[in-house]
Amino acid sequence: MTRPEAGGPSGAEAVRHARLSAHFASCGYVPASPPVLQPVEPFLELSGEDIRRRIFVTQDGSGAELCLRPEFTIPVCRLHQATRPGEAADYSYLGPVFRLAAGEPDEFVQGGIESIGRADTPAADAEVLGLAFEGLELLGRHDVSLRLGDMGLTHAFLDALAVPPVAKRRTLRAIAAGRSFDEVANGTQAEDPHAGLLAAIQGQDAGAVRAFVEDVLSIAGISQVGGRSAGAIAERFLAKAAAQAQGGAGLNAGNRALIERYCAIAGDPDAAAAAVRALAAEAGLAHTGLDAALALFEERTGFMAARGLPVERFRFSGSFARNLDYYTGFIFEVTAEGGGPTLVGGGRYDGLLQQLGSPVPLPAVGCAFWLSRCTAEGPSAGVSEGVQA
Repeated sequence: MTRPEAGGPSGAEAVRHARLSAHFASCGYVPASPPVLQPVEPFLELSGEDIRRRIFVTQDGSGAELCLRPEFTIPVCRLHQATRPGEAADYSYLGPVFRLAAGEPDEFVQGGIESIGRADTPAADAEVLGLAFEGLELLGRHDVSLRLGDMGLTHAFLDALAVPPVAKRRTLRAIAAGRSFDEVANGTQAEDPHAGLLAAIQGQDAGAVRAFVEDVLSIAGISQVGGRSAGAIAERFLAKAAAQAQGGAGLNAGNRALIERYCAIAGDPDAAAAAVRALAAEAGLAHTGLDAALALFEERTGFMAARGLPVERFRFSGSFARNLDYYTGFIFEVTAEGGGPTLVGGGRYDGLLQQLGSPVPLPAVGCAFWLSRCTAEGPSAGVSEGVQA
């Protein structure tokens, strides 16, 4: 593995990093240092296809599979679950993460925050976004722009359309990857090579199906396939079987057209909310879960404005989706003006703590700074007052 900077960050960068950590601590975000070595299973189950292909995997003396920490959100949540289960807490972090990446170092430093357990969702979202911009200011970056998305709103739109579960998952994958919906549409997919198995397990007990898949893999001496555990493979078979029983896993032409129109919505948050409402009314989707998702979206925008954030300069995109499985709501990314790699990215992941074993629901939201990309150059290197986006 290579290191991002020989000998670590420069003196000026180290000062900025320390300033960033101190600012988060002053805002009540307690520094956390989860171990570099993590169990691989949570990342394989929860982090999506992108991380699965890029993690460094090893084993301990007993043969248990571990990985080098590829990001901080899951490790911080695991640390919280081990030390303060069921409680609310705010954390900050700063340290190395490890990912295979073409054209970039495999080891680099990330900083960030995670807010766990706050029930005031729109206010917490606005706070994390505000701290993201304050952090960029401290790092000397003002030449930035913001893109917003909302996985909760996207899920609510697909649910209002009654998109079958497998088609919904494939649609979300296609949106995140910027791909056409051709592969999701009815009649365009090749015959499923597992059609016989799917027919056989329709209506069967889920526990029995999981045990069957685990037994088959065990007999073959296989613990995982493509980074997925036996349980995850069984869940996919069950979902596909359920979709087949419902008459297919694809999108019909009407739903596809509406989803494409949703993905084309772009603009400042207020204009975007109005456009989604208009589309929902035209499609007859009023008085569904979409209404609540839109109300939350608009309340969040109000909290952002109350913090002094320039919401009129923010840009929502219906086609912006995360390829990490655990995001459930508000998402964002900050780049340099004119585009380029992400400087700060984050969002809401309300289901992750329960997936990691929390006995009670714990909403959560956070963001991560790609510190090597945030190094300021040129006239914007000084720190100014106010927040720019």
